[in-house]
Amino acid sequence: MRDRPIQGILWMLGTTLSFVAVNGAVRAAGSDLPSVQAAFLRFLFGVVLLAPVVPGLLRRRFPARIWGLFGLRGLFHAAAVIGWFYAMVHIPMAEVTAINYLNPVLVTVGGALLFKERFSWQRGAAVAVALIGTLIVLRPGLRAVEAGHLAQLFAAFMFAGSYLAAKRLSQDVPAGIVVAVMSLSVAVILAPAALMVWQTPSGTELAFLAMSALFATLAHYCMSRAFDCAPLTVTQPVIFLQLVWATLLGTIVFGDRVDPFVLLGGGLIIAAIAYLTFRDARRARQARK
Repeated sequence: MRDRPIQGILWMLGTTLSFVAVNGAVRAAGSDLPSVQAAFLRFLFGVVLLAPVVPGLLRRRFPARIWGLFGLRGLFHAAAVIGWFYAMVHIPMAEVTAINYLNPVLVTVGGALLFKERFSWQRGAAVAVALIGTLIVLRPGLRAVEAGHLAQLFAAFMFAGSYLAAKRLSQDVPAGIVVAVMSLSVAVILAPAALMVWQTPSGTELAFLAMSALFATLAHYCMSRAFDCAPLTVTQPVIFLQLVWATLLGTIVFGDRVDPFVLLGGGLIIAAIAYLTFRDARRARQARK
């Protein structure tokens, strides 16, 4: 039953801390390895963690349409994580996190275009506010927009494509299988490119990439428990603490400069997402009456 708000908030707090730990582990792994190889190793470790569910997954029989969606999601997610890994080691962690908040906004737009979901003027206004926030974070023309910024913007669009494919898959496939197949497919898709640029990783690099896989798995587990305990209107606002944790971690551990414009732009994006979340929840409650 989703009537345990305090537990939901605590589980979502664990989600934010786990996701920031993923960021910190990837940043600590460094930039010596090619981004595609680092991403491949992270998902390879993820497959190891998911090994107990693989035999049952392989016995599943899905129609060709479902396997096509699995493959499409894998392509989107593989492209996204390459961009994200590159951004993580080339621009401050807070900027990566702020730009990454574009994902729900892009999913909203994609849902309207692909699934014919209702797109009201209020949704349009929220999207506009989020885009303004992104421009404040990037400030093109006022400072150099680096390759890391472009990589993270690319990742945001690719992650949105992945989430839209997952949204469609969730209508026919259990959530646990969607996550497991995503990890497997991304590892398989990245393997050829990773082998082409392969460099022997150090023990430290392997350790940090293994930690990133562990924390990512923990984050998704905490998120699923949070959703089970309380509705999105209770848990979703907590996820925005991730920007605070990322700023603190980047500043204290990695020496990133605190940029007030990143916090302002990220705040605008957060406000837009929060509005969309609360509005959708209110409409869902009204529909149930």
